[in-house]
Amino acid sequence: MRTAYVVMDLVNDLVHEAGPNGADLGKEAARRGVIANTALALERARAAKALVGFVRVGFDPLGGYADCSKTSPLFSGIAKYGILKLGTWGTELHEGIDRRPGELDIVKQRVSPFHATHLEAVLRANAVERLVLSGVSTNFVVNSGVREGHDRDYEVVVLQDCCSAGSQAEHDRALESFAPLCKEISTAAAVAFGT
Repeated sequence: MRTAYVVMDLVNDLVHEAGPNGADLGKEAARRGVIANTALALERARAAKALVGFVRVGFDPLGGYADCSKTSPLFSGIAKYGILKLGTWGTELHEGIDRRPGELDIVKQRVSPFHATHLEAVLRANAVERLVLSGVSTNFVVNSGVREGHDRDYEVVVLQDCCSAGSQAEHDRALESFAPLCKEISTAAAVAFGT
């Protein structure tokens, strides 16, 4: 069964200690070791020859953030504070992880990694049947990815130690809510990536 490892929203504006969310999302990701655990998972996925992809949230500042929702309570402050601008440090992957040639770069403008992106087209073109997901935050992008992946008939695995939310309690509640839709909740060291 062909596997894809999809790392979601580990961009500087969200998880770097010097980013605008460093004091909350970044601090919790650091406490949980998300970057180091993700680096280990990436190493193992690459060794297993799994398809590797990165999903990043980002908006076009030259377009006046026209691609950013004006009605979403979650996204409403993005343009106001000038964050998550494509082409800037804020939407680059955290320095603790790297994208290599041949690995996917998917840019999204909503919570879901599938909404209005080419993620599913790439997964189908590569005969992927199993998704291993991780990222920040557990209660938003990971939650959405699990639910949509499940409903699109992928076997879904979440690496819980490569995820975090605003707090441990939010992370735990999210895991509990989507666990019934997952084939497995695993860790970077324990997951079997296969091919």
